Amino acid sequence: MTATRVAAVDCGTNSIRLLIADLDPTTGEISDLDRRMLIVRLGQDVDRTGRLAPEALERTFAACREYAAVIASYGVGPERTRFVATSASRDAENSAEFTKGVREILGVEPEVVSGDEEAQLSFTGATKELTGTAVPAPYLVFDLGGGSTEFVLGGERVQAARSVDIGCVRLTERHFAGSEVPTAAQIAAARVDVEAALDQAAEVVPLSEAASLVGLAGTVTTVAAIALGLPAYDSTAVHHSRLSLAQVREVTERLLAATHAERAAIPVMHPGRVDVIGAGALVLLAIMERTGAGELVVSEHDILDGIAWSVAV
Repeated sequence: MTATRVAAVDCGTNSIRLLIADLDPTTGEISDLDRRMLIVRLGQDVDRTGRLAPEALERTFAACREYAAVIASYGVGPERTRFVATSASRDAENSAEFTKGVREILGVEPEVVSGDEEAQLSFTGATKELTGTAVPAPYLVFDLGGGSTEFVLGGERVQAARSVDIGCVRLTERHFAGSEVPTAAQIAAARVDVEAALDQAAEVVPLSEAASLVGLAGTVTTVAAIALGLPAYDSTAVHHSRLSLAQVREVTERLLAATHAERAAIPVMHPGRVDVIGAGALVLLAIMERTGAGELVVSEHDILDGIAWSVAV
């Protein structure tokens, strides 16, 4: 069977990402042709206002115009293109404005998926290539986003999934806004929110029954790159790296104590993550502590890859 060329777009609270890939459903092999990300902060102030800000929409539409050109250059048509939107656009009163703009630019209907479907896509993307490796099932996969975090437990199939409204952007805006270095009281208040969200997740997903903990998305990969001491971001080094609880705790404490300039000076830090990475790391640390996992497997393959596979099958 020949490979199928597809285009997948993942539009989250903080970033919008594109993957052009050739997929072979027979072998499970995915060959990247183009994988890129832009920070657009679509979820700017959504937690406070309930609406997508005009400037956030324009940043997102500008990214969509760039991606439309890339998709066309690889010869991928609308029938093999899928655009999935997550937490911010789910929450917003004016989500129809977002949907209309994306449809006009890309020629496809953006799908504002449920938290449960988001979790399923993340699980597929993260675990499809783990079968038969040294990473044992069942897996607890978590996708730590800007506005929400998805938890999925499963092996050959998904057993339980839950999306909760906690993420690096939402937590930063709630608790760390206006503070270059968060105070102990702010960190404690943020941790209360995180623990409450983990309580919600645990109502549906057993958080301590997996053989392997697998973490996805920009906060996790950035913390991994910092822990590994990389001189520049290297996705090959980050993908399937393993972090101990002690490493995650050390990086989290370092980020929460750092000034904006100190965080920005970290070689692997994307400029769009400088102001939200501390809150994201706090969520990551809380997840590791709650699950009792001594080790975290980091995956570069996530919901974006899951979206791609959903088009190919």
